[in-house]
Amino acid sequence: MTKTTKTLLPAAAALALLAAPALAQDESSFRQCQSCHQVTAPDGTNIVGRGRTGPNLYGIIGRQAGTVEGFDYGDGLVAAGEAGLVWTEENLAAYITNPTDYIQEFLGDDSTRSRMSFRARSGQAEVAAFLASVQ
Repeated sequence: MTKTTKTLLPAAAALALLAAPALAQDESSFRQCQSCHQVTAPDGTNIVGRGRTGPNLYGIIGRQAGTVEGFDYGDGLVAAGEAGLVWTEENLAAYITNPTDYIQEFLGDDSTRSRMSFRARSGQAEVAAFLASVQ
């Protein structure tokens, strides 16, 4: 083992330990979502949540809005996806703050509605960070 490796391995381990509480906090923020959503990997491994009302959120960051195969999205979210809405941590956090307002603003159409009626009152950035971490 080289001197550099001996120095880097403990540093990497320390960084991982420092990041663990943040990830745990982000996952705990997802609790407010799990009654309707789940995060299940393509191989069937359930990471968190059991809800089936909303779509599986695994891999949502970087995905076009309204495109999980087999999920029946509302017209507003499908239209937003077709108009170019791709989920980022930032816009997902904004969306879960007020889904209908977000879609209306994105599309420029005050008559559009989101089927997601839940509004996150806190932890939006943490939820988005958690979902980004389980890609």
